[in-house]
Amino acid sequence: MSPPLPRQPAVYACDPLRTRGRRLAEPESPTRTPFQRDRDRIVHSGAFRKLQYKTQVFVYHEGDYYRTRLTHSLEVAQIARSISRQLGLNEDLAEAVALAHDLGHTPFGHAGEEALDGAMQEHGGFDHNEQTFRILTELEARYADFDGLNLTWETLEGAVKHNGPLTAPRPHLAAFCQDWDLELGGWPSAEAQVAALADDIAYNNHDIDDGLRAGLFTVEDLMELPLVGPVFEEVQARYPRLELPRWVHETIRRLINVMVEDLLEETRRRLADLSPQGVEDIRAAGRAVVAFSESMRQNDRVLRDFLFARMYRHYLVNRQTLKARRVVSELFRLYMDQPNILPAEWRRRAEAAETPTLRARIVADYIAGMTDRYALEAHRKVFDPYVRF
Repeated sequence: MSPPLPRQPAVYACDPLRTRGRRLAEPESPTRTPFQRDRDRIVHSGAFRKLQYKTQVFVYHEGDYYRTRLTHSLEVAQIARSISRQLGLNEDLAEAVALAHDLGHTPFGHAGEEALDGAMQEHGGFDHNEQTFRILTELEARYADFDGLNLTWETLEGAVKHNGPLTAPRPHLAAFCQDWDLELGGWPSAEAQVAALADDIAYNNHDIDDGLRAGLFTVEDLMELPLVGPVFEEVQARYPRLELPRWVHETIRRLINVMVEDLLEETRRRLADLSPQGVEDIRAAGRAVVAFSESMRQNDRVLRDFLFARMYRHYLVNRQTLKARRVVSELFRLYMDQPNILPAEWRRRAEAAETPTLRARIVADYIAGMTDRYALEAHRKVFDPYVRF
């Protein structure tokens, strides 16, 4: 059984009262900590709202029950908060990083990103993690005093490095760090590490649910996998007459719990070995402190390989992927050649761009900010001769 909930923050947790601050200093809130304000700014951002209509695996119109980037982000945040509470970490910071981690995704998920990256190869490429950072620091235009969200150093560090140190940062991030060093070569806070693994837990388990719902594989297929199969069998043995949807849901909730418990046990073991006396010891540890055990990492890889082969490369998904790449690629070429058909503000910026690379980045920003349905409609309007503008 897990130990009781911590009664006070751990010494290695990020303390909002000791934040390194914001790039542009602001008066503090009398009712919210800096990390709570970061979380709230992310939730109220335009980019966050758009996640409701951005693909997780299936295009938004294929069914109301499939995950979108928004539902996925909320699930990641819930798991991150639960883990952080058990470890005595700052829940608000972990939640903020979790909610922000997918803001830079294009329409149509990884298919859209691959297409946009291909179109941008002569102009520095495209990466959704860098795009997330650009949204947080530049592209959100809502506040009177600054571009972006002016988040704290700790939240930006977590958003940038939640998957680990960055030895080769992309141009925008490298330029930003010349003015405000995010220490890209080191590990992030434990809160950011929690958000990264909460992403893995949510992604894999909920893709099982969506894949079964879509008929891309069966429970019998999953029975052959280590970790997953035994949990399905355990639920079946306890509830032999349970209908399929409840059987699947009960199994997935137990799988999430098994993975969370493994993460907590391994993380506590690593913390005991390290004996950190502050968050800087976490950053200087030389390896991740929040982690799965080796056996769980192996099981996770097996599950990822299964999902890659049976879901992400399923012929039905491949058909949608092909369409998505075509939509994004054709829109990019069209907007580069004919910026006069862009909305007024984007047209002004694209036509004023001093170099093709700058214009390409503006066009990429515009396309990356589209939802699935907006991209489909934009493509239909300009390529279908029977549709009026």
